[in-house]
Amino acid sequence: MKILVTGAAGFIGSSLAIRLLQEGNEVVGVDNFNDYYDVSLKHDRIERALAYENFKILPVDVCDKIAINNLFKQEKFDRLMHLAAQAGVRYSIENPAAYIDANMHGFLNILEACREHPVEHLVYASTSSVYGANKAMPFNESVGTNHPVSLYAATKKANELMAHTYAHLFKVPCTGLRFFTVYGPWGRPDMALFKFTQKILTGEPIDVYGFGEQSRDFTYIDDIVEGIVRVMARPASASKCWDAMNPDPSVADEPYSIYNIGSNNPQPLMRYIEVLEDCLGRKAEKNMLPMQAGDVKDTYADVSQLINEIDYKPTTSIEVGIEKFVDWYVRYYKVKSNWSRKC
Repeated sequence: MKILVTGAAGFIGSSLAIRLLQEGNEVVGVDNFNDYYDVSLKHDRIERALAYENFKILPVDVCDKIAINNLFKQEKFDRLMHLAAQAGVRYSIENPAAYIDANMHGFLNILEACREHPVEHLVYASTSSVYGANKAMPFNESVGTNHPVSLYAATKKANELMAHTYAHLFKVPCTGLRFFTVYGPWGRPDMALFKFTQKILTGEPIDVYGFGEQSRDFTYIDDIVEGIVRVMARPASASKCWDAMNPDPSVADEPYSIYNIGSNNPQPLMRYIEVLEDCLGRKAEKNMLPMQAGDVKDTYADVSQLINEIDYKPTTSIEVGIEKFVDWYVRYYKVKSNWSRKC
């Protein structure tokens, strides 16, 4: 198949592109290579995919409506995974306009292109952050998500509603994936694991928010990619269980669906740090701080819908995943081996 991956230079996008290429697909990646974090890391991710002859990367911004429309017209995609977005909960407080531009306008351009140039399946990235102030654990796709606590989460919630509208009006098959705290090799430098590793190795204290009392459904990158690939292969369809008198927000009488992709095994933040310390062979000096604005205390994915309909459940433990991240980090940043690792 010919598959479009937006945000192809990103953490998830680059890993997904390689997996799709390994399966013999033709992959077109687009990315605007913005400087939200180290651009050289993005280029290095893309270099891995360029080793495959059936891959090409285009410096296209999803906010450029004309460029996106021309791309769809020229390439005629079978399926696509829309990952391009402005990420980060806390940055959405500092620079809200970036989220409206990339996450709202950019997604609208993708939906319009799918309307004008139909595809078999549009899969797009949502987030566990849409559950917001909800404290009913585990988070289930059938519960309401009307109380986001960050603009980032609000834009992703809006994306789900926009997708539903296009599925209803124009029969665009849309599936949203709510990712839960993705981590692993080639990750984002603004994420906790990346920051913790860097600071522990340089002897700097790490900032531990929520006084270390938070827990997260940490999900390894390869598990996320496996979930995406399986979902992409199953285009959304109208649900036989749809009941307009008791509407389930995760399904519809349209080609529309929503799935959580998480480990279904939340871990305390302090345990996550402990595993990292074990792998690095060093203890972290910790600054215990209150919760940050826009953050939530705990996340926990109910993946029964993913298991029942997609026949998949993530399985990688944090012990395995963090060790693989550390192995990559040490190699990529050429860390001097003047310290003793335990993993």
